[in-house]
Amino acid sequence: MGLCQYYLLSVVLLLPALCYSQFTFTSSRASFYGSPDGLGTPAGACGFGAYGKTVNDANVAGVSRLWNNGTGCGACYQVRCNVPEVCTDYGVYVVVTDYGEGDDTDFVLSPRAFGRMALVDKSEELYTFGVVDVEFLRVPCRFRGYNLKFKVHENSKYPQYLAVSMLYVGGQNDVLAVEMWQEDCKDWVAMRRAFGAVFDISNPPPGAINLRFQVSGSAGLTWVVANNAIPKIWKAGVAYESAIQLE
Repeated sequence: MGLCQYYLLSVVLLLPALCYSQFTFTSSRASFYGSPDGLGTPAGACGFGAYGKTVNDANVAGVSRLWNNGTGCGACYQVRCNVPEVCTDYGVYVVVTDYGEGDDTDFVLSPRAFGRMALVDKSEELYTFGVVDVEFLRVPCRFRGYNLKFKVHENSKYPQYLAVSMLYVGGQNDVLAVEMWQEDCKDWVAMRRAFGAVFDISNPPPGAINLRFQVSGSAGLTWVVANNAIPKIWKAGVAYESAIQLE
């Protein structure tokens, strides 16, 4: 009964977390963080782990005003800088994997992503700016060849504590809530947003785990069900592939 009561409370708390959407470019500023290999960081606040380091060919970003209590994790943006003699017209396509604050910036980019806003042979010159004026636009995420995966976070402890995040969330979708089927309640029970894109629950039910998650996107507010999303014997740090592709 306690779990069922928690479910009701969590819905009330999550309903205000509506999606952030844009249809025109917005003016802002962007900087970049230090990285010896130019890639993203596996320690990003979204909780993606190694995925946050390499997804989208390491064209990733930390955000602050677009963070939205973690619902901004996994969102995709087109970011282009406004220095005509140095910057391309298109800019770069990035995936949000971290929280990051800069000098009045909306984006703190990986070094690779920051450099890819530049014209050919102009990336080193762009780095010297440190912070640049940019325009950005929310765009659908496209992960060719990948279905959505459920990643068991490294802090999970089998079988008493389970924390999960979703990788390769396609389209222009924000994950607002995650619920787990609880057989003894015969109902869906809310998982807590622990941090970033990570949702957790203590004492998950035995057996294969059925999940459903609420997304806000082009189709409005919808629930997506993933039966057997996580196997009976799950392991921390492992990402389990589903048959789901979001558009």
